[in-house]
Amino acid sequence: MIDHMSLPVSDYARSKAFYLKALAPLGYGIAMEVMPEQSGGASYVGFGSDRKPYFWLAPSQGSQSHIHVAFVAKDRTAVDAFHRAALAAGGKDNGAPGLRAHYHPNYYGAFVLDPDGHNVEAVCHMPG
Repeated sequence: MIDHMSLPVSDYARSKAFYLKALAPLGYGIAMEVMPEQSGGASYVGFGSDRKPYFWLAPSQGSQSHIHVAFVAKDRTAVDAFHRAALAAGGKDNGAPGLRAHYHPNYYGAFVLDPDGHNVEAVCHMPG
């Protein structure tokens, strides 16, 4: 349903470094970067796979609300690796990897707060 989304960040370089490390275990990396001379003033980075950016970081234009974004993980091991990588990159634990049976019996997810306080999740819906 969603082709792509943008997340406002207060420190572009810090957030780019965080997501580069946190999303690597899920198989996502930088798919495109738009430089200031191309955009008319700011840098933007799009993370995704197969050269298709799905998740963009954009400089914040002032105060912002926190959002929640969940990334697909191919298996539970990838969810665990995401959580470790995101914490190592400076994220704050917001829910250790584990089953969330109140969503459904195979919902296995982990939650981390990014440098701006956005709630970032990796989730696998497959049986263990």
